Amino acid sequence: MPGIASHRVAVLPLYPGHLDARPRSVDKRARIVEAALQQFGEKGYHPVRVGDIAASLGIAKGSIFQHFGSKDGLFLQVYKQAVRSFPKYLDVPRETLALGFFEVLRGGMIRTEQRLRHDWIPYRVALLGNHGTDLALKREINRFLVAEDPYGTVNFVRFGLARHELRRDMDLEMIVSILDWMMERFQDALLTAELDSGLFRRQSEAAEDKEARIRQFLDVLRRSIGAAAPRPAPVIVHRRGASIAGKITKTPANIRR
Repeated sequence: MPGIASHRVAVLPLYPGHLDARPRSVDKRARIVEAALQQFGEKGYHPVRVGDIAASLGIAKGSIFQHFGSKDGLFLQVYKQAVRSFPKYLDVPRETLALGFFEVLRGGMIRTEQRLRHDWIPYRVALLGNHGTDLALKREINRFLVAEDPYGTVNFVRFGLARHELRRDMDLEMIVSILDWMMERFQDALLTAELDSGLFRRQSEAAEDKEARIRQFLDVLRRSIGAAAPRPAPVIVHRRGASIAGKITKTPANIRR
């Protein structure tokens, strides 16, 4: 589930949180995030109230604000936990890596759909962070994605460059950004179709149709950032001492008199 941030920024966050280093405080903070993860995932962002989260834990609402500052600050920590639970691009078996950059992408998209059937809460929270929050919170989410690179996109692009599968006439940061942009939109479409089918254009889709869409998407991505296929060597034809590359031309020896 890639993010959309595309440039490196150094700006103080709006929701830094108030982490107390004491073990009891750390444990309490973790319990709050876990409870909030469940509620945001099940209900969405706006319907969730901080008071309800506090009541489910048997603590005062003010305690949550003490740790996270605001509902936005709490959601930001929940989003981070959800995204950090996803595997990085290169977290695949060695035999999968051997298939190359675009096959790793393909396998990752297929596995994502399989995983969300068993643990859909973090994926729904990621969707909320990408599409269901205001611009101020979205800015903080983008800042986190850029600073931490939770999906390991930079290393994955370097992997593709080392295998000569990606363009070398394009800045690495630009390739990372294009991959982030395109993967986020396409992955979100797949996840939305699975988790909230009523929000997607087609409410039902056969598995083979999804596989075809994944292949088509990868073809578009390959045309965008993939290395150009080597051109075939010209055909050399030898005729009565004349070397002809790619086409046959007449020479004095074969002109009819």
